Amino acid sequence: MAETVTTPPAVTAPGARSRWIDHWDPEDPQFWEETGRPIARRNLVWSIFAEHIGFSVWLLWSIVVVRLNDVGWNLSTSQILWLTAVPSGVGAFLRIPYTFAVPKFGGRNWTIASALLLIIPAGGLAWAVERPEIGYGTLLLIAATAGFGGGNFASSMANISFFYPEREKGFALGLNAAGGNLGVAVVQKFVPQIIVLGGGLTLSYAGLMYIPLAVVAAVCAFLFMDNLTEAKADPKPVLQSLRFPDTWVLSLLYIGTFGSFIGYSSAFPTLLVAVFDRQDIALAWAFLGAGIGSLARPLGGWLSDRVGGAQVTMAAFAGLAIGAAAALWSVQQASLGLFFFSFMFLFVATGIGNGSTYRMISRLFQLKGLQEGGSPETMLRSRREAAGALGVISSVGAFGGFAVPICYAWSKSTFGTIEPALRFYLVFFIVLLFVTWFRYARRGSLLARERV
Repeated sequence: MAETVTTPPAVTAPGARSRWIDHWDPEDPQFWEETGRPIARRNLVWSIFAEHIGFSVWLLWSIVVVRLNDVGWNLSTSQILWLTAVPSGVGAFLRIPYTFAVPKFGGRNWTIASALLLIIPAGGLAWAVERPEIGYGTLLLIAATAGFGGGNFASSMANISFFYPEREKGFALGLNAAGGNLGVAVVQKFVPQIIVLGGGLTLSYAGLMYIPLAVVAAVCAFLFMDNLTEAKADPKPVLQSLRFPDTWVLSLLYIGTFGSFIGYSSAFPTLLVAVFDRQDIALAWAFLGAGIGSLARPLGGWLSDRVGGAQVTMAAFAGLAIGAAAALWSVQQASLGLFFFSFMFLFVATGIGNGSTYRMISRLFQLKGLQEGGSPETMLRSRREAAGALGVISSVGAFGGFAVPICYAWSKSTFGTIEPALRFYLVFFIVLLFVTWFRYARRGSLLARERV
């Protein structure tokens, strides 16, 4: 009797009306080389673009606030830092529902919707910034809507995690995240130039410029991205990921890496003004921190693919502790040059740590699936759990972006200096270094001999 050969379902052709792909097996080398890689790359490119616009809108207030008092507002340093912190907090909260949106609606479909939602905060900022009569409370509420841009990250990362094989996931997720993170640097670099076009100061331009870009991102996602049936699943695996203790340990580590990145990005321009009274440097050079941190993120993922995520994450926390100590010394010595350099060092360490921490997530869930038997069904469930964990961890970690500016605001208003905040961060990074070693790098731990 002739042997029956079973062929996998065909991939939905690019451009097909449904844009759903029913069969996706990136771990199969033949499938990946012949079919998977070009499709994954195309989705990654347009995911990066949409996420980039989302990040830009999320951090618009970080640079706009530097000029608010020049257009009729009379805000204290603490009030300004709250305007940068609240969008981070809202964005962190929205990352949970945004993660669930991918299995509910499909990655491509949700990318379209989330891009269009960016019109709300961009338009709100354009309307509010030059109307001091609306009051600080209303301004704060409008700033909160920028959190829509922060939610984009979780859905984008969860979606892209399905497209790539485990051996390339670290670098792919690093690129996806870096493209989004660069939105912070782009905003801080170009908004100060855009708002003075034509002479004078027009802060509303900062919001208006992103409305058409949000529409373009939605149109490109509609035309060029795909949904994966594998990712459109029962939300139970996402909920099951919450039972995995490492989901919460990694959330803590991600507060220290990504939370620091987004928090420092939000606060750095304001700190240059508050500590050294250098608005000129804040407007012209603050973008370098977010830019350097963003570019370092793929490096963290790439290194983790080769030497192990836990080892790279430990090195990142060691760097963060050194950077915090240098920043503390610079404030004590009133050295602007050392302050600026120490923050550049901090941004590099956050970027590397972002990439390595995210790489650890998918690897840990892969090992969990292998320990449970490694059947195709088990590994598929593990990938879905990992995608859910990516969203949960990114949400918890992003709350660091809320806490960092608030901590600086508290330190400045209570003690008249940011030194207590920097001392806290120094101790915090040392604690996270120990946690990473104890849980993941010491002899006998799960990732101590990690090799993909």
